[in-house]
Amino acid sequence: MASVIALARNLELFLVLVLGACLGLLACLGVAAWRRRAGLNRPLPRARQLLSWIDSSAIGWILLDRQGQIGHINPRAERILLLDAGRLLIGQPFSEVCPDPGLSSSIRIARRQDRPQRLEWHSGGHDLDVMVVPGRDGWLGVQLQNRRSLDAQLEQQERWVSDVAHELKTPLTALLLVGDSLAAQVNSQNARLVERLQRELLRLQELVGDLLELSRLENTLPGTGSRVMVVDLPQLVEQVWASVRPLADPRQIGFELHAPAQLQLCGDNSRLHRALLNLFDNALRYSPDGGVVKVSLDRRGGWCQLSVADQGPGLSEDDLAHLFERFYRGDPSRARSQRIGSGLGLSIVQQIAVTHGGRIQASNQPAGGALLELILPGVVDSERSGEPYLKS
Repeated sequence: MASVIALARNLELFLVLVLGACLGLLACLGVAAWRRRAGLNRPLPRARQLLSWIDSSAIGWILLDRQGQIGHINPRAERILLLDAGRLLIGQPFSEVCPDPGLSSSIRIARRQDRPQRLEWHSGGHDLDVMVVPGRDGWLGVQLQNRRSLDAQLEQQERWVSDVAHELKTPLTALLLVGDSLAAQVNSQNARLVERLQRELLRLQELVGDLLELSRLENTLPGTGSRVMVVDLPQLVEQVWASVRPLADPRQIGFELHAPAQLQLCGDNSRLHRALLNLFDNALRYSPDGGVVKVSLDRRGGWCQLSVADQGPGLSEDDLAHLFERFYRGDPSRARSQRIGSGLGLSIVQQIAVTHGGRIQASNQPAGGALLELILPGVVDSERSGEPYLKS
């Protein structure tokens, strides 16, 4: 038995080493969010400093004022668009400098909807990835990046992610197998030690999987992907709820779905499944025993709004400010479940929304409880229509 205890302690030591490797991954992938939060109380750089950074950027940037005139253009954008560096461009209408109907249309849509727009554009012999980003007071930014160099960067990052996945998942799987073997051999005195080891290994495995998925999502351009298909949203919602029902039933948490008879969307079925799974898991975590999770699907033109409402304590001001940041966890006293997540679930939902060209937003319901709304484009028109659909 002494050897078993020693082996268990060695496994805990090995777990610490694996955690150290994962912390390195967290440092690489989570530093951006940490820097944002750490710098909230610091004064922002002046406009002149910001423009200096834009000028030194390897990405082309053009800033447009409310009238669509060029307020600033950096050297990289001038080279990409083959513009004369000595030409006076400030104050010129951008539609005259770059008379492209597709780009002009994206700029108008970005202003009207106050939402970033992405398009692929060919100019000056380059295949460009263009992002139009609306700002305050009518200002708007146009980001230009060479598609070939961008694809090379994404390929390199994806290769790195795959390497990390292999290096971390293999020892974790081995540790889980050893933990299962130990559980069958120890007596009741040491069972809690092995149980804790198994629980932490499973949580670590979940954390690694979430980090890798988040990294892949962040390396996916909006509107791209080879797994796009027509998705029946009411059917998908029911399938995902069925998978989390074992967590809801012991606490007698009910489910209501309000949706049209049919609502189809062009999207990545597996990633939409993951987004719904994370939203439902979050709702269950904060729902009281005997509560109800209410899901509604609404069509608004070519867009779909999926809402998930719980009857929990709602969201604090701090929650609303940081809810979709990596590793953010709200006040644990507000949770109604003892399960501990990775802190990445809602960040993954946000990235899935972005890769579909949509967004997610959070608010509090007037009667109490949190409301998370996933808004996605790509609704498929269908000849079939029916009465509103209610299932509970």
